[in-house]
Amino acid sequence: MSLYYEAAKVLEDVAESSKPLKQRVYNDKSLKSSPGAIFALVSEAAKWSEILSDVIDNSGILGIERKLTPTLSIVLAHDLLLAKKGLSASKKHPLYDLISKHKARLNAEFTRARIKRGAQSIDSLRNQINTSSTETNGDSNGATNCFYPRWVRINTIKTSFQDCLASTFRSYTPVPTLQALRDQTFPSLFIDPNIPNLIAIHPSSDLTKSPAYHAGHIILQDKASCFPAYLLSPTASGRVIDGCAAPGNKTTHLAAILSSASSTTSSSPRVIACERAPDRAITLKSMVARAGASDLVEVRAGQDFLSLPATGTKYADVKAILLDPSCSGSGIVGRDDAPAPLRITLPAAGGKAVAKEAGGKKRKRSTAPVVPKADTVEEEQEEEKVVQDDGEKLAARLRQLAAFQLRIVTHAMAFEGVERITYSTCSVHGVENEGVVIRALASDVARRRGWRVLRREEQIDGMKKWERRGDEADCRVALESVGDVGLGMEVLADACIRATKGTEEGTMGFFVAGFVRDGEDEGEKHDPSLPVDERYSQDDDEGDDWSGFSD
Repeated sequence: MSLYYEAAKVLEDVAESSKPLKQRVYNDKSLKSSPGAIFALVSEAAKWSEILSDVIDNSGILGIERKLTPTLSIVLAHDLLLAKKGLSASKKHPLYDLISKHKARLNAEFTRARIKRGAQSIDSLRNQINTSSTETNGDSNGATNCFYPRWVRINTIKTSFQDCLASTFRSYTPVPTLQALRDQTFPSLFIDPNIPNLIAIHPSSDLTKSPAYHAGHIILQDKASCFPAYLLSPTASGRVIDGCAAPGNKTTHLAAILSSASSTTSSSPRVIACERAPDRAITLKSMVARAGASDLVEVRAGQDFLSLPATGTKYADVKAILLDPSCSGSGIVGRDDAPAPLRITLPAAGGKAVAKEAGGKKRKRSTAPVVPKADTVEEEQEEEKVVQDDGEKLAARLRQLAAFQLRIVTHAMAFEGVERITYSTCSVHGVENEGVVIRALASDVARRRGWRVLRREEQIDGMKKWERRGDEADCRVALESVGDVGLGMEVLADACIRATKGTEEGTMGFFVAGFVRDGEDEGEKHDPSLPVDERYSQDDDEGDDWSGFSD
């Protein structure tokens, strides 16, 4: 079929030259296939090429099928594995049999690649691919991607919202929706309805060179990353601990909220920012200083939050704790500050895949090709083994992370004066999110000290209005493992807040939940002679040998 041969030739030409894809396709009068069909296929194949190259190399099919070229294998594998209608070729066509007889092996390698990237389904992997792609216009690969705006938090420690609009954004016109921002024909901005002092602008606007950015008047921070501090809503009546502070966006957001809440200037810092890694603490200090928050934030370089004493007088005035510990990072959107050149990764029969940028630049990466088995039954069995082995590795890592995260939360619950906690991750996995929240509620310290989840109707207005909530299925799984925690699955899910990348909200993947304390149950006394971890967390010892992941 000419479509695949012509698409493969176009893909090769674009990879070898700097000519834009749209110009290459629509200026070619010799094409027999529809230019629109070729453009769409090459666009999508290029977007998926890194994953498909892994799949093809690891399947070893180029070492068997001599008629397959690297570019032809990419476009065929794309439609075989990802197109809704499959291959656009007759079953009698030689190309159909050439690629279809390897479908079981290709599916197995594709499943391995999906699990490796932490995607629970093809749709979630597609969201990752769409939102991580920086090529959003027809002059590059022409892919239609989910819109990811540039979120800007106006730093009210140094300026005001209105002053910033009148100066830094004086040439921008407010628009009513993110969609209008995406389709802008002039500089425009969208004022966020959930988070105060947050706006969105088109990602083509580079503010990193602006005076406002260097002066700390504006801070580039994903909308979802603003949820924890805003949900916590600390007051000026007590100090706040940021337990896992670097790089510092949430820390400076806390400081800005406290600065606005306080009518007097305190002589001592109001935020204790703990950062265990000394190198990350340097970044934290720099961000705090640029935000003008040095008087409000005490940076504890090298301080492990878990080693802070939860009892005694040293932290008795701490009223709130923000926790954003290490996680799998599966919700992070891969996006550079500027559009990247078109990059196409091509497989090779020799076992090395070559990633090419427009203009012929190359970078090599090693792969380990596997010669496929001829027996279809054995291929299907191997596919099951791939899923099982990789799935078990991911599950083991998530369990280890969740044990550490639970330990962080239950330690925070043991602080005697603390009344509010927020727990957040940039993960899409329920075991790190709803699972940790529900296990924390079932812990000994939570039951003894009267901790419960912050219900949706109790949340600050902007978070109460946020529609994307927790996952009921993940709540059900967690409840089945711990038993009753005083609230039903629906209420617990509604109390949790999620953001999902690749959606119309334009955020990264994120999770946050709040805890509040109604008071300690005096009927259950604890032994004050025991260390706090033993006193309150006997049921949560899974992570005792865990030293944490680097962020």
